[in-house]
Amino acid sequence: MRERAAEDGLHLDPWIRTHQRLGATILGPAPRSMVVTGAVAEWERWTGMAFPRSGRYVVAGGLDLVRIDRERDQGVYEETNLWMRHPITSA
Repeated sequence: MRERAAEDGLHLDPWIRTHQRLGATILGPAPRSMVVTGAVAEWERWTGMAFPRSGRYVVAGGLDLVRIDRERDQGVYEETNLWMRHPITSA
């Protein structure tokens, strides 16, 4: 996985930067760490959007695109996250 670094050497993503500032190191991607599947009508209700054709759509709050398949009447959202290791500290 190629990291996207800013001038200060930390990742460009603000949440990842927060973890790095706390001493965490990036271990690698966690593919399909969250998968949400539902009928097209459910996705339309959940998002308040219309999905007139099959394809990939941006949804508010999503980190990845939702894949709509009208023929199968299915929408699938698969989100990749990142494994990070924080240092062990003693209390």
